[in-house]
Amino acid sequence: MPISFREQLAQGVVLFDGGMGTMLYQRGAYINQCYEALNLSSPDMVYEIHADYVQAGCDAIETNSYGANGYKLKAFGLVSQVEEINRRAVELARRAAGDRVLVAGAIGPLGAMVKPLGPIAPEEARELYQPQIKSLVEAGVDLLIFESYFDLRELRIAVDLARQWTDIPIILQASFNEKGETRISLTVEAFIRETSGWDVEVLGFNCSTGPADMLTLLEHAVKLTSKPLSCQPNAGMPRMVDGRNFYLSSPEYLAEYAKRFIQTGAAVVGGCCGTEPKHIKAVRSAIRALFPGQRVLTTPARDTTREPMVEQPVVNKSRLGQCLQSGTFITTVEITPPRSADPIPTLEKCRLLKTHGIDAVNIPDGPRASARLSPMVMALLIEQQVGIEAVLHYACRDRNILGMQSDLLGAHAAGLRNLLIVTGDPPKMGDYPDATAVFDVDSIGLTRMVTNLNCGRDIGNNPIPAPLAFLKGVGVNPGAINLEHELERLRQKIEAGAEFAITQPVFDPEIFLRFQEKINDLTIPIIAGIWPLVSYKNAEFMNNEVPGASVPPEIMARMRAKGSGPEAQQEGILIAGEALRTIRPLIAGVQVSAPFGKVQIALDVLRAGGVEKSHES
Repeated sequence: MPISFREQLAQGVVLFDGGMGTMLYQRGAYINQCYEALNLSSPDMVYEIHADYVQAGCDAIETNSYGANGYKLKAFGLVSQVEEINRRAVELARRAAGDRVLVAGAIGPLGAMVKPLGPIAPEEARELYQPQIKSLVEAGVDLLIFESYFDLRELRIAVDLARQWTDIPIILQASFNEKGETRISLTVEAFIRETSGWDVEVLGFNCSTGPADMLTLLEHAVKLTSKPLSCQPNAGMPRMVDGRNFYLSSPEYLAEYAKRFIQTGAAVVGGCCGTEPKHIKAVRSAIRALFPGQRVLTTPARDTTREPMVEQPVVNKSRLGQCLQSGTFITTVEITPPRSADPIPTLEKCRLLKTHGIDAVNIPDGPRASARLSPMVMALLIEQQVGIEAVLHYACRDRNILGMQSDLLGAHAAGLRNLLIVTGDPPKMGDYPDATAVFDVDSIGLTRMVTNLNCGRDIGNNPIPAPLAFLKGVGVNPGAINLEHELERLRQKIEAGAEFAITQPVFDPEIFLRFQEKINDLTIPIIAGIWPLVSYKNAEFMNNEVPGASVPPEIMARMRAKGSGPEAQQEGILIAGEALRTIRPLIAGVQVSAPFGKVQIALDVLRAGGVEKSHES
């Protein structure tokens, strides 16, 4: 059986499934029939939808029982089948969930309001809810989820009744419009403040709005309660096309907002109307990019007879490590591998860098999810044929943990020693959006894996004949929207064994200075990333399409004034040089990107920044 909902909440984010009603409609269910009755008349259809969500990677699925209460079923002449419909809903969900996924009993409003706003007396409401709740609990759901509510009176009746029957976890979700109000003008603040004192595990939002409006609701709610919060938005607002409602938000759009929900503080995410298994699959990938591989590298050691080994000191790992140890200011240039199998032009550029005294060449691993000559092969050719050290960017996106360990053993055997460990851009950003991502671990998990290898242990904690000696770098974004989250991840990377960090491009020195103030307690050397802009179009691209890059308005204005051409390129060099001069006293070195492979621009930036290296003798 899966671990309990409460344990999952304690360990991280819980991913729920998406819409059920819209999926049933897509598969041929008539709009005017009772969808909950399909548990009896079309069980295979319901089961297959559950199974598709399980396959998509969710942690919990909801039973097809949202409207299976006495009031709504009476309209279809099915009131005598309340218990059977709800029990069958649990059976179908449990069969699809297997031993991997939790089953949540879904309960929605009765369908008519409770007095004084509606015709149903409180006691009658209890009688209408009782067979549904009792059946779901007795059939063995792992938790209950009350969703799409708008009236606290009715919700309180249902929750109190549930607590008479069970102590399993309960999630409460209300539906709010873009103004932050329910259909009877209940505000987010009133909902959160009132329900925070109830005996439930999670509070949150579902349905009604799309992801953007729900993020606004969440940002307000996190300030009002210490309880875990949930977000299950629709796939945007529906559009009427030829008499049918269509939800147009893409899986990628929902996944991006799921990341923002999590970074803002959501503990439970998922989807509602219009979301499909493909949306949930995209959200799962987004979660893996934030917190992947938490299970990795926790396997107990199978051989405890061997004393743990200590890593080689930084100074013994590489010449770059010697520079870090001695405090020598490091200069590196980032060059993207070619899109062809011809490495010669790239090698010639590296020879030019060597003659100018550059310490190392950084080789990105599929930047922006692009397919290029293997960065590992490129790094090997540079070290073997040019004689300058390479820093191999190694991403978690494309390989499972077995493949990564094989790569690392091979890279070390071939002589590579410097790694920049990154999670990697998702494939949807690149030229091949149908490509899949792996994300068995993120950069934190991979850093821990390399540390283990450096200490003579493989991913299963088994001893290997000889420990490795990689110098481990990680990335950090000084301009992250949620800087506290970014700093916490940096601390986790350091705990995992990171020995230096390279930042995302620094365009605004003020942002870096604020970042530096917050990391004074960290001893890890920081190498600043500097990207010289070459045109206003390039500045727009960096500001809007490159993750982690943020070009401030004043710099955008300077580039806009120059447009394109030699003047714009020179302005970009001056801007980069100014940033480098400002932050140089605070950093251990600099990584300058060579835009479009133009290494002379990178060298000009170093000169403008006052860190020109002496030529090779």
